[in-house]
Amino acid sequence: MDFKPLVETFAEMEQTSSRIALTDYLVSLLKKTPPDLIDKVTYLIQGKLYPDYEGIEMGLAEKMALRAIASSSGKNLSAVEKVYRETGDIGDTAGKVMVSKAQSTLVSEAMTVERVYSTFDRIARTTGQGSQETKLRHVSSLLNDSTPEEGRYIMKFVMGALRLGIADYTVLDALAIAFTGDKANREALENAYNVSSDLGTVARLLATKGLAAVKAMQVTLFKPIRPMLAERVTTAEEALERMEGKAAVEYKLDGERVQVHKGKDRVELFSRRLEKITSHYPDVTKAAMGIKAKEAIMEGEVVAINAQTGEYLPFQELMHRRRKYGFEEAMEAYPVVINFFDVLYLDGKNKMPLPYEERRELLEKVLMGARDGMIKVVPQKIATKPEQVDRFMNQAIEDGCEGVMVKLPQSIYRAGSREYLWVKLKREYRSELADTLDLVVVGALHGRGRRVGKYGALLLAAYDKSEDVFKSVSKVGTGFTDEHLDQFYRELEKHVVHQKHARVDTGMDMDVWFEPVMVIEVIASEITLSPSHTAAKNLIREGYGLALRFPKFTGRIRDDKDPEAATTVEEVATMYKRQVRVRTGAPPAD
Repeated sequence: MDFKPLVETFAEMEQTSSRIALTDYLVSLLKKTPPDLIDKVTYLIQGKLYPDYEGIEMGLAEKMALRAIASSSGKNLSAVEKVYRETGDIGDTAGKVMVSKAQSTLVSEAMTVERVYSTFDRIARTTGQGSQETKLRHVSSLLNDSTPEEGRYIMKFVMGALRLGIADYTVLDALAIAFTGDKANREALENAYNVSSDLGTVARLLATKGLAAVKAMQVTLFKPIRPMLAERVTTAEEALERMEGKAAVEYKLDGERVQVHKGKDRVELFSRRLEKITSHYPDVTKAAMGIKAKEAIMEGEVVAINAQTGEYLPFQELMHRRRKYGFEEAMEAYPVVINFFDVLYLDGKNKMPLPYEERRELLEKVLMGARDGMIKVVPQKIATKPEQVDRFMNQAIEDGCEGVMVKLPQSIYRAGSREYLWVKLKREYRSELADTLDLVVVGALHGRGRRVGKYGALLLAAYDKSEDVFKSVSKVGTGFTDEHLDQFYRELEKHVVHQKHARVDTGMDMDVWFEPVMVIEVIASEITLSPSHTAAKNLIREGYGLALRFPKFTGRIRDDKDPEAATTVEEVATMYKRQVRVRTGAPPAD
């Protein structure tokens, strides 16, 4: 397949902020794609080579990328660096510099999707001494034969800066329309994606074997399942009401949620973002080998502990484990335990359709002989009265937890969903004037005074699943240390876009716009009506959205969360309504 249709589609997608148009462009591209290439094209659309859990990245240094552009364009490196300083984007730099490159009179190799993908794959898999020079040669071989526009997107992909304004849900919509003619079939595709976390495989099955094959996809060991998420409530009474009067109440630990896949002689750990994090917790991996099952997929929470007292420590302590080197020292300095709370797959059988109470019994049975001090089952109590929930929650908080999870005993495990089958009741949610939210950074204002050269304030948004967009709810400019400001500038600079992102909805003007990638935790005094922010716009009052009053950054960057797992617009609206009820004793007035 010629690489040109991909480039033309990417260029069209960059120029639109309409989700419908983005879907239409994708549908057109997918229909042109040969079935045997559909998985590769699907990955390329996502800006990756393989599913996230494979952990395969290009790994080309910025300096080498600029050298490749200089070599292929015939320009000297300093001239290329000058253009890069002006554009701030290596892909755009390649597009500009290569416009004037001398055309070779030699016969060049065709620029096909197969060639581009296989070269990218070789670049990603090249490691060790001299790998950067080898990667440079591979990139140069593509640039030598590419047009300026092709070179632009090749370099954007290589540097992880392919910003097309799409989410997985948009790709699923496009696949459903392209290969079944009916967007309603997206649900079947989404179900398959939820148990495989692999859009490329879903696309290939759909294109080659049809919808029935997609519907038949099963849970597979070492392919992470997209996690089930919880809604939030503010009182024990509401929690029990949601659970129809009887609930399984568990500690809500302040750690890192992990999905443990255990085979005969192998254990892998995946984060809630489906990234492989086995190397961060070699002690947990070793302990998990003692689980009495041939094959198992289980979920748990890794929590840092005080080695002297066994008490749980805050999430920040756990982040010391996120390092590339010095595992032995980190294990000794920052010991952890893993508290399992669910089993999804056991010895060849999918356990997600079982009621939660049965999965819990299975979990305890499987872990009975494996509790060596590091492996635990999360504490649980069955409650039928609000005071039982409150008492257990107070105990959880005293033990260093955030609060409790309240689960319907009859609930199945619904991969990738957020429903009231599980709810979270946290300490701060019980206060009318204080609440934490996980929001997505979508824009920024330039700093002034001592913040010159950094961002002075960030624009934050909540996720609206019904529209698959991020709707603004607040600006935040307090709670930042100098280290935070430096970190934000470094990390967000990678995700700058030239116009408001297609998946961002706001009435605010910003100096800088970003891809909706980073999630941070904030606390606020209350939620108010806003004429500028768009979260829940027109839901409470015509022409008004909702905004946070006196927001403050808590110091926690939620890099364990996908943007789509952030606080939702629906949650913000629910919190506002509860706040009004607490104050007035009546529903909010229009």
